[in-house]
Amino acid sequence: MQQHFSGLWNLKLVSFDFLIPLMAIFFSLIITGCDEASYTPKPKGYFRIELPEKRYRVHAPQNCPFEFEIPDYSVMMNYKDSVKEPCWNYLNFPSLNGEIFLSYVPVQNDLPILTENSRTLAYKHTVKADAINESVVETNTGVYGIIYDIGGNAASSVQFYATDSSKHFIRGALYFNVPPQPDSLAPVIRFLRRDIEHMLSTIKWK
Repeated sequence: MQQHFSGLWNLKLVSFDFLIPLMAIFFSLIITGCDEASYTPKPKGYFRIELPEKRYRVHAPQNCPFEFEIPDYSVMMNYKDSVKEPCWNYLNFPSLNGEIFLSYVPVQNDLPILTENSRTLAYKHTVKADAINESVVETNTGVYGIIYDIGGNAASSVQFYATDSSKHFIRGALYFNVPPQPDSLAPVIRFLRRDIEHMLSTIKWK
């Protein structure tokens, strides 16, 4: 009988020793499961921008030696000193909170100076810009120029000039009336850049 109880006691000790590591794992899982969940912050969201349908009309200002097509959703506004510079304008986009500043000067044997000034104004944004890409413009209507795509947090995202190489020179710069936010503005910039391309492709000199 004594031997029988001794065998049972040894069996209980073995069983208890086997349970110790299982209990340790069980309690560690409970403690770990009680930790507060960690969350990864979500990136900022931006409001959806409804872009208008593209339709154009001819803009032919009086006493200016050019005309071109502008979008129906734009408003051409006079430059602040329209008496002194009647062929300078703001092409405003009210629904998109942006505008293109347009200036015209006659070429007077100074085309290299005009083009270099335009390049200098575009590259002034290199402090904030990630990159500046140049695209050459040339149409079968006698329009030559360059479009400057300015990436990053620059104040002006697209600038350009157009000329006939002998008499006429138009320069433009796209601005938004909000702080530069390239991620949120990217769809609008692409949208308006196509309008700039259309405008340049429809220029007719007088």
